[in-house]
Amino acid sequence: MMTSRGAASAVGIVLRRSPRQLAAEPFYGELIGGLEEVLAPTGRQVLMQVVDGMPRELESYRRWAANGAVGAVVLVDLVPDDPRPELIVSLGLPGIILGEPEPGTGLATVRNAGYEPMVDAVSRLVALGHTRIARVTGPAAFMHTQERTRAYLDTAASLGISATLEVGDYSGESGADATRRLLAAPVPPTAIIYDNDVMAIAGLAAATELGVAVPGALSILAWDDSQFCRLTTPPVSAMSHDVHARGALAAHVLLEVLDGQAPRDVLAEAPVFVARGSTAAAPTGAAPAMSAAVESAAVESAGARSAAAESAGSASAAMTG
Repeated sequence: MMTSRGAASAVGIVLRRSPRQLAAEPFYGELIGGLEEVLAPTGRQVLMQVVDGMPRELESYRRWAANGAVGAVVLVDLVPDDPRPELIVSLGLPGIILGEPEPGTGLATVRNAGYEPMVDAVSRLVALGHTRIARVTGPAAFMHTQERTRAYLDTAASLGISATLEVGDYSGESGADATRRLLAAPVPPTAIIYDNDVMAIAGLAAATELGVAVPGALSILAWDDSQFCRLTTPPVSAMSHDVHARGALAAHVLLEVLDGQAPRDVLAEAPVFVARGSTAAAPTGAAPAMSAAVESAAVESAGARSAAAESAGSASAAMTG
């Protein structure tokens, strides 16, 4: 049974991230800032829990429902066959979904436009003459990643251009590693779209270290648009949207739910293309040959990944043996 204090004072949000990833990613700081801006005047606060997987997240909701720590929850990072909407309904926890749920959840939803903005992103790069456009994704299990991937592949196919995917995890390390692998290809891309700004900025740094000129030889486009995109050299072009405003919208929809209103399905403002110094016309002429520096970095990156996988396998065997 929830206490009146819990119902009045806290809104829970659980993030499946490592603390290090969360510290480096400005998206959720801006989102929670928007939630707090609307919720604080009503006497509510945001309670954030960071966990390492879905089982821990589900346990957080069960614990909150049992001890009355929160009066409502915000669900993010939806996955196919997501168990969370059904669970929070069964626990009697009011809540909303921020993302792209499957039908029939019965919960209020603030949707994030993903398909059309990706079509726009690819089309704008093609208009600049790029025909080899790669993409570094966020976690492949997330539904918003899958929606963007569908749009990216559909648009590449319809426009007859080359499309290459590398899977990242939103961290700078994954963005840099993916960039090195892409640039080490026999025919590297002339443009890369990244699923967040952290990976894009790391990709810019990796390209610069390898002597690949941005935007002369490579255009870089970020998803999300924190202040860091404007502080790099060159500044990073972005599919820009107001994450703080999205958090505020989610808070307003949640307050409607807590007030007993019928759940609404709302579409947040779509990201728009903001051109800065990291995007330009595609380089002319034949594809540049892979430099020795790029090739060496790719081999080193592959070796590091292999060693990490072997180490993880040994650790797993030790834990289960």
